[in-house]
Amino acid sequence: MAGLSRSSSSSMRNLFPPQELLDDLCSRFVLNVPKEDLESFERILFLLEQAHWFYEDNSVEQNPSLKSLSFREFTSLIFKSCAALRPYIAHIDDIYKDFTSYKFRVPVTGAIILDESYERCLLVKGWKAGASWSFPRGKKSKDEEDHTCAVREVLEETGFDVSKLLKIDEYIEVVIGQQRVRLYIIAGVKEDTVFAPLTKKEISEISWHRLDELQPAGDDITSRGVNGLKLYMVAPFLTSLKAWIASHPPSIPLKLDSSSKALAGTSVWKAKNNADGGMPSDNAPLRLGSEPQKSDNGPGKSFRNFKFDTASILQAMEAAFAAN
Repeated sequence: MAGLSRSSSSSMRNLFPPQELLDDLCSRFVLNVPKEDLESFERILFLLEQAHWFYEDNSVEQNPSLKSLSFREFTSLIFKSCAALRPYIAHIDDIYKDFTSYKFRVPVTGAIILDESYERCLLVKGWKAGASWSFPRGKKSKDEEDHTCAVREVLEETGFDVSKLLKIDEYIEVVIGQQRVRLYIIAGVKEDTVFAPLTKKEISEISWHRLDELQPAGDDITSRGVNGLKLYMVAPFLTSLKAWIASHPPSIPLKLDSSSKALAGTSVWKAKNNADGGMPSDNAPLRLGSEPQKSDNGPGKSFRNFKFDTASILQAMEAAFAAN
C-alpha cells in the first residue's frame, strides 16, 4: 500500500494542464490579440512563448501538481487544444524548427554597465543549470526601437533603469551568425547599486566582474576566463569596449583599497536554490573569483592593454550556429 501511495503521490505532482487552463491561455495570449500578430507562425509562437512563461511562472507555482513543460511540449499541447491552431498540428515540427531559426535572426539589444572606475562590468547568469554569463540583453519586440528594447530588457533582468544614463550614439554592435546584437555602454554606475531581476526564472545571479579577469584562461578562444566564467556571449564585445574606455577616461580614479577589492568579482544578487525559485537571497557580497591584483597603473590600464582575437571568436560562434 505504501508503494502505491508513493506512486500516486508522484503522479499527482506531474499533471498535464487541464483543458480549462489551456483554453484560458489560448484565449488570453492568442485569440484576443490584434490580427497582425496572427499573420505568421513566427508571431504566433512568440505569443505562445509569453503564454508558456505565464504558465511556468504563475500556474505551476500556484499549483505544484502541474507538470513543468518545455516550450516544445507546451506548444504541442496548445496546438492540439486550440481549435484555431489544431488544423496545423501535422506541421508542428516544421513550424517549431522555423521559429527556432527565426529567433536567431531577431535583433538583440542590451547594455554594458560599467562601474565608476570602468574597471568592472555587470554580468547576469541565466536560470538553467550550466547557463553562461552575459551582459543583460534581450530580443526586440515588433516595431520596438533599439534603445527602448535595451532599457526594457536591462530593467527586466537587473531591476535597474538605465533610461537616464543611456546615450543613443554610444553602443557596441556585432553580428553573431545572422543576429545583430547592440549593447549600449552605461558608464559610471555606483558599485553599491541594488540589483534584482523583475522576471521570474530567467536570471539566477547578478554580479560585478573585473574586465581584466574576462580574458581566457587558456589558448582556446572559447575557454573559460581566469575567473571561471564562460566567455561565449561576452568576448565579442571586449575589443571594442577596450577602445571605448581608452577614449573615455573615467572621472573617478580607481580606488585600490579593501572595499574596492571586496567588490571585484562579487555577486550582488542570487536566486535561492529552493522550490520557490527566483526569490532573491540577501544582497550580502559573495566572492566568486580570485582576489584582484593590485596595479600601479591608472584606471582601466590593465584592460586597455589586453588584446582579444575577436575575428576568431566570431568565426567559431558562426560555425556553432551553423551546426545547430
